[in-house]
Order: sequence, then structure tokens, then C-alpha cells
Amino acid sequence: MLIVAIALLIIFGIALIILEFLIIPGITIAFIGGAILMGLGVYISYRSYGFGVGSYVLLGTIALFFIALVYSLRSKTWKRLALKSEINSKVNTIQEFNIQVGDKGVTVTKLSSIGKVKINNTMLEAKSLGMYIDENTEIEVVEVSKSDIIVKPLK
Repeated sequence: MLIVAIALLIIFGIALIILEFLIIPGITIAFIGGAILMGLGVYISYRSYGFGVGSYVLLGTIALFFIALVYSLRSKTWKRLALKSEINSKVNTIQEFNIQVGDKGVTVTKLSSIGKVKINNTMLEAKSLGMYIDENTEIEVVEVSKSDIIVKPLK
């Protein structure tokens, strides 16, 4: 009966540590609990059966731990836990909308440094020159970069 208890302590300890490696990141209760359970199993085997059997249990525990760790990392465990979707989108650049310096438009929202504008019948995000521009104000494009449009009011 004591042999079964020692085996269960070691097996549950290994299972908790493997759980820690695969699912729960960091050093948490699972790792600490697994280490305590494995250590307790080895300690009980040394105390109950002596140095010879205790040493075999210790070596067997270390070997079983590494076998379980390698098997769990090489199996399809990671594939089951991993995200399988891909992101195939791209960021729209201003060049795609053919916006030029000097184009005129109107603000759709307030521009308190950034907001929505409508230029050449296209709704875009634009930045102001640091000023506050109310909605429905006519604007002019001052600068166009790869991802930013900078506008100023026409007044």
C-alpha cells in the first residue's frame, strides 16, 4: 500500500509540473505543489525502504520526469493549444487613395489633433496642425506621408 502512495505522489507531482510548463506560465502553486509531491514521494521511499530503494526511486523519478516532459513537448500538445488563425490583412496607405497636397475636403468629426475627414469622396483619418478644428469645416491637405494626412482649415 505504501508503494502505491509513493507512486501516486510522484505521478501527481510530475503531472502538476508538466501542467505548469504547458498551460500555467511562471512559477505558481502548480510547480511548487508538484515539486513538493515529488520530493515527498522520494523522501517517504528513503525513510521507509532505506538508501538503496530510495536512490532507485529518486533516479526513476528523475527519468520519468524527463520522459514525460519530452513526450509532452514532442506530442501534438502545442498544436492543440496554439492559435491556428492567420492574419492576412494589410494596412491601407495614403498613396492608395491618391490624396495630394492642396486637395480640399471637409471634416466629418472634430479634429482635436486627429479625426475623420472626407477628401475626394473618401473617408479618412487626418491630423490637424495642433489646432482644434470643428466638424463640417472645410479643410486643405498640407502634408501627405505614407500613413498620415495633415490638414488645416481653409479660413
